[in-house]
Amino acid sequence: MSQVLPGDAPVIHDLIGVGFGPSNVAMALALSEHNARVGRTEAVTSHFFERQPRFGWHRGMLIDDATMQVSYLKDLVTLRNPASEYSFLCFLQSKGRLIDFLNQKTMFPLRVEFHEYLEWAAAKVDDMVSYGHEVVSVEPVVRDGTVQYLDVTARSGPDVVVHRARNLVLGTGLRPQMPDGVARSERIWHNSELLGRVDELDGRRPSRFVVVGAGQSAAENVAYLHRRFPEAEVCAVFSRYGYSPADDSSFANRIFDPGAVDDYFAAPDPVKRKLMDYHGNTNYSVVDVDLISDLYRQAYREKVLGAERLRFLNVSRLLGVEEGPGGVRATVTSLVTGEETALEADVVVCATGYRPADPLGVLGEVGDLCRRDEHGRVRVDRDYRIATEDALRCGIYLQGGTEHTHGITSSLLSNTAVRVGEILDSLLAAEVKSADDEARNVADEVGSAR
Repeated sequence: MSQVLPGDAPVIHDLIGVGFGPSNVAMALALSEHNARVGRTEAVTSHFFERQPRFGWHRGMLIDDATMQVSYLKDLVTLRNPASEYSFLCFLQSKGRLIDFLNQKTMFPLRVEFHEYLEWAAAKVDDMVSYGHEVVSVEPVVRDGTVQYLDVTARSGPDVVVHRARNLVLGTGLRPQMPDGVARSERIWHNSELLGRVDELDGRRPSRFVVVGAGQSAAENVAYLHRRFPEAEVCAVFSRYGYSPADDSSFANRIFDPGAVDDYFAAPDPVKRKLMDYHGNTNYSVVDVDLISDLYRQAYREKVLGAERLRFLNVSRLLGVEEGPGGVRATVTSLVTGEETALEADVVVCATGYRPADPLGVLGEVGDLCRRDEHGRVRVDRDYRIATEDALRCGIYLQGGTEHTHGITSSLLSNTAVRVGEILDSLLAAEVKSADDEARNVADEVGSAR
């Protein structure tokens, strides 16, 4: 359905995607399957821009023994289309590992292997993406007093390209979050860059690491650094009394079901808040119970042997970090006594989570046409389309940043396959409505001429 305008105007795409992480890869796969089904004349034309030079998803956290916390059946396609050729099982078959994987009797693959699947899937639709292109602006194209199209400008080095879109889908992901007053440096890391930073140590033998945080990534960091550097002390700092186990029981897991999105969206705000309070322990600041047990056993073993390298500073928080020429000093305070402890370390790792990217940050003046609620949050319809003023005819869809409207699965893999199917259905319905409106306008004009 692409359209070429006269002169220097760019080709019009039905959809342009900003970002090409797992969510927009899933979007591209859904479009590919749709286009193969309907044929060229009814195909939805699309293009995606990704600022990374190649596909990558939390590469810094692909620890060799870390597993997914979500079933492989919640891949990019299966819950939308169980017969898809882009499923995790089809990936395993293509690699000759399907039987070997099944013999493990697990639903949770290694994170390294799932990343390999994501790369494999992204490669299937790499003709739809421009890597190494950062979207720097979105400009409205006004016709007859309304915004009919959006011009998307992307930069790759010194080169700039402009593509025109009827619709946008924003999948800009999450941004690493550091503690207040703490900035990343050579010796102060966010856990998202762990493996790359460890490689940069170039054979140096650190004597102490400090890991801040109480969630899954923090615990994985502690276990990995303890194993990777057998002579180093690893100090875990967190405000809880101990790591809290993730609730992955069957009934609690229903909060990740597609139907739970309907319930959450329809619920009044007080109920939304209660649901997040009740079920935040399925995802936030919690740790896999087996990893908790492993760390506790290791700490006890060291206590028995009199060689303690694991230290847990619980009910404590990081006050600040000072970096010097030979290392860093982390100041930790007890929340019980107020006593401060200075830890001299080679590296401080902040496993302090992520924050959503501003969903409207790239939109510029187009963002002024997007409606917000009484709390200043962007208003989003059930189909993940931002509610906008009537003057904006283009659809802008969000993949992420919708926790306040759609619930806990906003930035998680659990509902990705279903979500992109719903966005595609919305796009197609909007196109049908637009075509019907245009036909009625033409008919009215013909009638007036008579």
